[in-house]
Amino acid sequence: MAKSDLPAPAARTLAKSVGGGQGEVSPSCHHPHVLKIPGYEDRPLVQGSAYLDDPLFWPVHLGSCLRGEDAQRAAFGADWDAATDLVHVLSAEREWPVFSVPLLSGHTIHVVYRNIVGEHGVDYLMHHPAWPAVETVAVDDGHFMGPGMAWPELLSVARQSVTEDVDDAHARLLLLFPTLGDALLPDDAVTALTAALAALTAIEEPAEVARMLLENQGQWTPAHWRQADGVMINDGGYSYRNPSNAFALPQGRLREISDALNGREATAHQL
Repeated sequence: MAKSDLPAPAARTLAKSVGGGQGEVSPSCHHPHVLKIPGYEDRPLVQGSAYLDDPLFWPVHLGSCLRGEDAQRAAFGADWDAATDLVHVLSAEREWPVFSVPLLSGHTIHVVYRNIVGEHGVDYLMHHPAWPAVETVAVDDGHFMGPGMAWPELLSVARQSVTEDVDDAHARLLLLFPTLGDALLPDDAVTALTAALAALTAIEEPAEVARMLLENQGQWTPAHWRQADGVMINDGGYSYRNPSNAFALPQGRLREISDALNGREATAHQL
């Protein structure tokens, strides 16, 4: 498989890899439950939970962070053909896989494979039943937006104990990893990521791949995070959580999302 054919979750790469998601494999029998997310009511959303047990799903999902042939070779090994088949399924226009990560605050992070021809991508959305609409935290596609999380937040979300939807700490960490953009990673970040890769994938050298992933967080430049009046914000030029950006989330949402991601009690407000 040529370099341009290597699978990745970003929309433009998916389209190049598999011809726009027109594969022959149908995932319908694996996740028949249709979902409803505000703003996506007319989209063919389906539960993606069956993919979480496939060791190959994870390097495909993390594809935009696996830059260069060495990283892709280390992550996929000899599974090129199987990875391409999986990309066909994940990017099929007729069904949009959704992975829901509930938080202790009552909020939920929805990871949506947005399978629009020519506009493939992965949307990372946050919602609460009291909200009239979802808020976009990050977007992994050709017109990327992010970062959406700092490392301590990613770890906090992964470790929040829940009993529904995606409840495995390793799965939560890897599923949301593409939202990461943190210029000041702790020394033990590679240890946590290695453990998740070792638990859920068939990667032969998980520590090596973990280091590569942390060196290439998301599609954006890693941001510097800080607290402002108790709210986690960053300086990323493409981040919804940088209040200096014209498209930033409202202050109330920034505070609520910051509290929820960091495991603090968050009061949901309609805006």
